[in-house]
Amino acid sequence: MPAPRATNRPELSAFLRAMRSRVRPEDVDLPETSRRRTPGLRRQEVAQLAAVSIDWYIRLEQGRVGVPGAAVLDAVGRALKLSEAERHHLHLIARGEAPPARHVAAPVSRSLRTLLHSMPTTPAWILDFRFDVLAHNAAAVALFGPGFAVGINTAEPLFLDPGARDFQLDWTRIAREHVGNLRANLARHPDDPRLRAVVGELRRQSGDFAGWWDDQTVEKRTNGTKRVLHPAAGMMTLHYDVLAVQDGSDQRLSVVTPADTEAENALRSLIFPQNGLRAVN
Repeated sequence: MPAPRATNRPELSAFLRAMRSRVRPEDVDLPETSRRRTPGLRRQEVAQLAAVSIDWYIRLEQGRVGVPGAAVLDAVGRALKLSEAERHHLHLIARGEAPPARHVAAPVSRSLRTLLHSMPTTPAWILDFRFDVLAHNAAAVALFGPGFAVGINTAEPLFLDPGARDFQLDWTRIAREHVGNLRANLARHPDDPRLRAVVGELRRQSGDFAGWWDDQTVEKRTNGTKRVLHPAAGMMTLHYDVLAVQDGSDQRLSVVTPADTEAENALRSLIFPQNGLRAVN
Protein backbone atom coordinates (compact mmCIF):
# COMPACT_ATOMS: atom_id res chain seq x y z
CA MET A 1 0.00 0.00 0.00
CA PRO A 2 1.30 3.51 -0.72
CA ALA A 3 2.30 5.64 2.23
CA PRO A 4 -0.34 8.16 3.33
CA ARG A 5 0.16 11.76 2.34
CA ALA A 6 -1.31 15.08 3.39
CA THR A 7 -3.77 16.26 0.77
CA ASN A 8 -5.32 19.53 1.94
CA ARG A 9 -3.04 21.71 4.05
CA PRO A 10 -5.16 24.92 3.86
CA GLU A 11 -8.23 23.01 5.00
CA LEU A 12 -6.23 21.32 7.77
CA SER A 13 -5.12 24.70 9.11
CA ALA A 14 -8.63 26.14 8.96
CA PHE A 15 -10.18 23.05 10.53
CA LEU A 16 -7.76 22.94 13.48
CA ARG A 17 -8.20 26.65 14.18
CA ALA A 18 -11.99 26.29 14.08
CA MET A 19 -11.99 23.27 16.37
CA ARG A 20 -9.62 24.99 18.80
CA SER A 21 -11.78 28.12 18.95
CA ARG A 22 -14.88 26.25 20.12
CA VAL A 23 -13.31 24.48 23.13
CA ARG A 24 -13.43 26.43 26.36
CA PRO A 25 -10.69 25.90 28.99
CA GLU A 26 -13.27 24.66 31.50
CA ASP A 27 -14.34 21.99 28.98
CA VAL A 28 -10.93 20.33 29.37
CA ASP A 29 -10.34 21.10 33.06
CA LEU A 30 -7.98 24.02 32.43
CA PRO A 31 -8.23 27.17 34.56
CA GLU A 32 -9.50 30.40 33.02
CA THR A 33 -6.60 32.56 34.17
CA SER A 34 -6.93 35.75 32.12
CA ARG A 35 -9.06 37.54 29.60
CA ARG A 36 -8.61 36.05 26.13
CA ARG A 37 -8.53 38.09 22.98
CA THR A 38 -10.02 35.21 20.99
CA PRO A 39 -12.35 32.39 22.08
CA GLY A 40 -11.23 28.84 22.66
CA LEU A 41 -7.94 27.21 23.60
CA ARG A 42 -4.50 28.61 22.98
CA ARG A 43 -2.12 26.56 20.83
CA GLN A 44 0.06 25.90 23.87
CA GLU A 45 -2.92 24.43 25.73
CA VAL A 46 -3.78 22.07 22.87
CA ALA A 47 -0.15 20.93 22.75
CA GLN A 48 -0.16 20.34 26.50
CA LEU A 49 -3.37 18.33 26.38
CA ALA A 50 -2.14 16.24 23.43
CA ALA A 51 1.32 15.65 25.00
CA VAL A 52 3.19 17.17 22.05
CA SER A 53 5.57 20.10 21.90
CA ILE A 54 4.17 23.56 21.20
CA ASP A 55 6.51 23.96 18.21
CA TRP A 56 5.21 20.74 16.66
CA TYR A 57 1.58 21.72 17.15
CA ILE A 58 2.15 25.16 15.62
CA ARG A 59 3.73 23.52 12.57
CA LEU A 60 0.82 21.05 12.37
CA GLU A 61 -1.70 23.88 12.42
CA GLN A 62 0.30 25.62 9.71
CA GLY A 63 0.51 22.43 7.63
CA ARG A 64 4.30 22.15 7.92
CA VAL A 65 4.86 18.72 9.52
CA GLY A 66 4.66 16.45 6.49
CA VAL A 67 2.39 13.49 7.22
CA PRO A 68 1.51 13.35 10.93
CA GLY A 69 1.17 9.98 12.60
CA ALA A 70 -2.30 8.54 13.16
CA ALA A 71 -1.83 8.19 16.91
CA VAL A 72 -0.58 11.76 17.29
CA LEU A 73 -3.58 13.02 15.31
CA ASP A 74 -5.85 11.08 17.64
CA ALA A 75 -4.17 12.72 20.64
CA VAL A 76 -4.85 16.13 19.09
CA GLY A 77 -8.42 15.03 18.37
CA ARG A 78 -8.95 14.09 22.01
CA ALA A 79 -7.55 17.43 23.13
CA LEU A 80 -10.00 19.21 20.82
CA LYS A 81 -12.89 16.93 21.87
CA LEU A 82 -13.61 15.89 18.28
CA SER A 83 -16.60 13.72 17.45
CA GLU A 84 -16.04 10.49 15.52
CA ALA A 85 -17.07 12.24 12.28
CA GLU A 86 -14.66 15.10 12.98
CA ARG A 87 -11.87 12.63 13.79
CA HIS A 88 -12.49 10.91 10.46
CA HIS A 89 -12.34 14.26 8.65
CA LEU A 90 -9.11 15.26 10.44
CA HIS A 91 -7.36 12.08 9.27
CA LEU A 92 -8.57 12.55 5.70
CA ILE A 93 -7.29 16.13 5.38
CA ALA A 94 -4.06 15.52 7.34
CA ARG A 95 -3.07 12.08 6.02
CA GLY A 96 -5.19 11.47 2.95
CA GLU A 97 -6.72 8.31 4.41
CA ALA A 98 -9.41 7.26 6.85
CA PRO A 99 -8.32 6.74 10.47
CA PRO A 100 -7.68 3.25 11.79
CA ALA A 101 -10.47 1.61 13.73
CA ARG A 102 -10.39 2.53 17.38
CA HIS A 103 -8.42 0.04 19.41
CA VAL A 104 -10.21 -1.49 22.40
CA ALA A 105 -7.69 -1.90 25.19
CA ALA A 106 -7.54 -5.06 27.25
CA PRO A 107 -9.10 -4.69 30.71
CA VAL A 108 -6.91 -4.01 33.72
CA SER A 109 -7.73 -6.00 36.84
CA ARG A 110 -9.33 -4.26 39.81
CA SER A 111 -6.40 -5.26 42.03
CA LEU A 112 -3.92 -3.58 39.68
CA ARG A 113 -6.01 -0.39 39.60
CA THR A 114 -6.09 -0.43 43.39
CA LEU A 115 -2.31 -0.85 43.47
CA LEU A 116 -1.82 2.10 41.11
CA HIS A 117 -3.90 4.45 43.22
CA SER A 118 -2.33 3.25 46.47
CA MET A 119 0.97 4.87 45.43
CA PRO A 120 0.13 8.61 45.45
CA THR A 121 3.78 9.74 45.38
CA THR A 122 4.99 7.22 42.79
CA PRO A 123 4.23 7.68 39.07
CA ALA A 124 2.93 4.34 37.83
CA TRP A 125 1.01 3.09 34.81
CA ILE A 126 -0.02 -0.11 33.01
CA LEU A 127 1.05 -0.79 29.41
CA ASP A 128 0.12 -3.59 27.07
CA PHE A 129 2.61 -5.20 24.68
CA ARG A 130 1.84 -2.50 22.09
CA PHE A 131 2.94 0.25 24.56
CA ASP A 132 -0.66 1.49 24.79
CA VAL A 133 -1.47 3.01 28.19
CA LEU A 134 -4.27 1.01 29.86
CA ALA A 135 -4.36 2.74 33.26
CA HIS A 136 -2.32 5.22 35.28
CA ASN A 137 -2.33 7.09 38.56
CA ALA A 138 -2.42 10.82 39.22
CA ALA A 139 1.32 10.96 39.93
CA ALA A 140 2.07 9.79 36.37
CA VAL A 141 -0.06 12.61 34.95
CA ALA A 142 1.72 15.09 37.23
CA LEU A 143 5.06 13.96 35.80
CA PHE A 144 4.16 13.63 32.11
CA GLY A 145 1.37 16.20 31.78
CA PRO A 146 -2.41 16.01 31.14
CA GLY A 147 -1.82 14.50 27.69
CA PHE A 148 -0.65 11.29 29.38
CA ALA A 149 -3.97 9.47 29.14
CA VAL A 150 -5.46 6.03 28.70
CA GLY A 151 -5.26 5.09 25.02
CA ILE A 152 -2.07 6.91 24.05
CA ASN A 153 0.87 4.89 22.80
CA THR A 154 4.06 5.87 24.64
CA ALA A 155 6.43 4.83 21.83
CA GLU A 156 4.89 7.15 19.23
CA PRO A 157 5.53 10.55 20.88
CA LEU A 158 8.98 9.32 21.94
CA PHE A 159 9.98 9.09 18.25
CA LEU A 160 7.60 11.52 16.54
CA ASP A 161 7.46 14.49 18.89
CA PRO A 162 10.70 16.55 18.74
CA GLY A 163 10.03 17.74 22.29
CA ALA A 164 10.65 14.21 23.57
CA ARG A 165 14.39 14.66 23.08
CA ASP A 166 14.32 17.76 25.27
CA PHE A 167 12.42 15.92 28.02
CA GLN A 168 14.32 12.61 27.84
CA LEU A 169 17.96 13.59 28.33
CA ASP A 170 19.03 9.97 27.69
CA TRP A 171 16.81 9.80 24.61
CA THR A 172 19.01 7.58 22.43
CA ARG A 173 19.31 4.82 25.02
CA ILE A 174 15.65 4.95 26.02
CA ALA A 175 14.52 5.02 22.38
CA ARG A 176 16.69 2.03 21.44
CA GLU A 177 15.25 0.12 24.41
CA HIS A 178 11.76 0.75 23.04
CA VAL A 179 12.74 -0.51 19.58
CA GLY A 180 14.24 -3.69 20.98
CA ASN A 181 11.23 -4.26 23.22
CA LEU A 182 8.75 -3.76 20.36
CA ARG A 183 10.66 -6.25 18.20
CA ALA A 184 10.54 -8.83 21.00
CA ASN A 185 6.83 -8.17 21.48
CA LEU A 186 6.12 -8.55 17.76
CA ALA A 187 7.79 -11.96 17.81
CA ARG A 188 5.30 -13.03 20.50
CA HIS A 189 2.30 -11.42 18.78
CA PRO A 190 3.12 -11.51 15.03
CA ASP A 191 -0.50 -11.30 13.92
CA ASP A 192 -1.65 -8.46 16.16
CA PRO A 193 -2.91 -5.71 13.79
CA ARG A 194 -2.54 -2.88 16.28
CA LEU A 195 1.09 -3.73 17.07
CA ARG A 196 1.94 -4.10 13.38
CA ALA A 197 0.32 -0.72 12.70
CA VAL A 198 2.37 0.95 15.46
CA VAL A 199 5.63 -0.51 14.16
CA GLY A 200 4.77 0.34 10.54
CA GLU A 201 3.91 3.93 11.42
CA LEU A 202 7.14 4.41 13.36
CA ARG A 203 9.24 2.91 10.56
CA ARG A 204 7.67 5.33 8.06
CA GLN A 205 7.86 8.42 10.23
CA SER A 206 11.15 8.03 12.13
CA GLY A 207 14.51 7.42 10.50
CA ASP A 208 15.99 6.54 13.91
CA PHE A 209 13.33 3.92 14.54
CA ALA A 210 13.70 2.45 11.05
CA GLY A 211 17.48 2.22 11.35
CA TRP A 212 17.42 0.57 14.75
CA TRP A 213 14.58 -1.74 13.72
CA ASP A 214 16.58 -2.94 10.74
CA ASP A 215 19.65 -3.73 12.85
CA GLN A 216 17.59 -6.51 14.51
CA THR A 217 17.96 -5.16 18.07
CA VAL A 218 16.02 -7.27 20.57
CA GLU A 219 15.90 -6.58 24.29
CA LYS A 220 13.60 -6.52 27.27
CA ARG A 221 13.03 -3.20 29.02
CA THR A 222 13.03 -4.11 32.71
CA ASN A 223 14.83 -1.45 34.77
CA GLY A 224 17.35 1.35 34.62
CA THR A 225 18.08 4.98 35.43
CA LYS A 226 17.32 7.99 33.26
CA ARG A 227 17.41 11.78 33.42
CA VAL A 228 14.47 13.95 32.45
CA LEU A 229 14.24 17.72 32.09
CA HIS A 230 10.80 18.76 33.28
CA PRO A 231 9.67 22.25 32.18
CA ALA A 232 8.45 23.08 35.70
CA ALA A 233 10.51 20.91 38.05
CA GLY A 234 13.86 20.95 36.23
CA MET A 235 16.27 18.07 35.81
CA MET A 236 15.50 14.84 37.67
CA THR A 237 17.36 11.55 37.85
CA LEU A 238 14.84 8.73 38.06
CA HIS A 239 14.90 4.97 38.41
CA TYR A 240 12.40 3.02 36.30
CA ASP A 241 11.18 -0.54 36.71
CA VAL A 242 8.96 -2.46 34.29
CA LEU A 243 7.30 -5.44 35.93
CA ALA A 244 5.43 -8.21 34.10
CA VAL A 245 1.86 -8.87 35.18
CA GLN A 246 1.64 -12.62 35.74
CA ASP A 247 -1.91 -13.21 34.52
CA GLY A 248 -1.34 -14.11 30.87
CA SER A 249 -2.37 -10.66 29.61
CA ASP A 250 1.18 -9.61 28.61
CA GLN A 251 0.67 -6.32 30.44
CA ARG A 252 3.43 -4.40 32.22
CA LEU A 253 3.43 -2.25 35.35
CA SER A 254 5.82 0.68 34.87
CA VAL A 255 7.00 2.57 37.95
CA VAL A 256 9.25 5.62 38.29
CA THR A 257 11.04 6.41 41.56
CA PRO A 258 13.48 9.22 42.44
CA ALA A 259 17.17 8.40 42.38
CA ASP A 260 18.16 11.09 44.91
CA THR A 261 16.73 13.64 47.33
CA GLU A 262 16.65 16.40 44.71
CA ALA A 263 14.55 14.26 42.39
CA GLU A 264 12.25 13.28 45.27
CA ASN A 265 11.68 16.93 46.15
CA ALA A 266 11.05 17.80 42.49
CA LEU A 267 8.54 14.96 42.08
CA ARG A 268 6.70 16.00 45.22
CA SER A 269 6.50 19.58 44.00
CA LEU A 270 4.72 18.30 40.89
CA ILE A 271 2.41 15.85 42.67
CA PHE A 272 1.52 18.15 45.58
CA PRO A 273 1.89 21.68 44.17
CA GLN A 274 -0.63 23.10 46.60
CA ASN A 275 1.38 22.45 49.77
CA GLY A 276 4.99 22.15 48.59
CA LEU A 277 5.74 18.92 50.46
CA ARG A 278 9.42 18.18 50.58
CA ALA A 279 11.40 15.03 51.23
CA VAL A 280 13.20 14.57 54.51
CA ASN A 281 16.98 14.88 54.08
